[in-house]
Amino acid sequence: MSRKPGFQNGFFKKDILSVDQFDRDGLAYIFTRTDEMSEMVETVGACDLLHGYTLACVFYEPSTRTSASFIAAMERLGGNVIPITQGIQYSSVSKGESLVDTIITLEQYSDVIVLRHPEIGSVAKTAKYSGVPVINAGDGAGEHPTQALLDLYTIRKELGSLNGLRVAMVGDLRNGRTVHSLTKLLMNYDISLRLVSPDVLRLPLGMMNELIDKGIDVRETDRVEDVIKDVDVLYVTRIQKERFTDMAQYEEVKNYFEITPEVMANAKDKMVVMHPLPRVGEIHYTVDKDPRAAYFRQVKNGMYVRMALLAAVLGQA
Repeated sequence: MSRKPGFQNGFFKKDILSVDQFDRDGLAYIFTRTDEMSEMVETVGACDLLHGYTLACVFYEPSTRTSASFIAAMERLGGNVIPITQGIQYSSVSKGESLVDTIITLEQYSDVIVLRHPEIGSVAKTAKYSGVPVINAGDGAGEHPTQALLDLYTIRKELGSLNGLRVAMVGDLRNGRTVHSLTKLLMNYDISLRLVSPDVLRLPLGMMNELIDKGIDVRETDRVEDVIKDVDVLYVTRIQKERFTDMAQYEEVKNYFEITPEVMANAKDKMVVMHPLPRVGEIHYTVDKDPRAAYFRQVKNGMYVRMALLAAVLGQA
């Protein structure tokens, strides 16, 4: 018998594949559950809510934070993990096994599957064949819904509200799946956007048109200095070398942005600097001591959000 339940609260579908699944009510529900998970961990460390359940964590691309936080989330909730995160090349994939067959095999041992794959749309296609819930942990330059959820939760926790904010997205806006997913979630709120990137890495036109159609105040520039004085959130991303086919073009833009204490001196006293990590020089280590630097708090929030999501897809939230 299939164990592929939906979200019992009625807000969500059985899988978590795209941020398009989440409206404001759904986001509020997940964030309330996330607050509860955070309080539980801070108070008692762990619980047995998902005792007897098993997570298969399957990553076809490298990961540190996403894979580790899902594993930690499942274990904090008392569940078990099948980790296939650092050695996919040693699995039957190396023998030519299809993604679908790999997932159908793993569902025989697990109750939920977290999947990262380099092809856009691959996770959603594969989920159609799975008898257990599938959570998208990143599909190429497509989406990264759980990262966007933890990003949005972090903004809410740091600043107290998600309305009336001015958010700057900085870096690789063309290839950044975290940018794409977070931008979609932000469309649910009364915000304005500042898009900061070199011309070759601008936000895809389709998404820009969607922002304009929704009446969101959005402006583009290639200088952080143009926005730093006015923004509430500075969301910085690395220039993604692995997405470039022309390495000469990458060399031209790889050090385009650098957030330093000198840059931060011009920012508001109450604002946050965020980054999905890893960073490769775009935020100097000297910024880490600035209380406005929220990226490691962001990392910790990721575990709490993923605890809430795992509990929800397994019908325990």
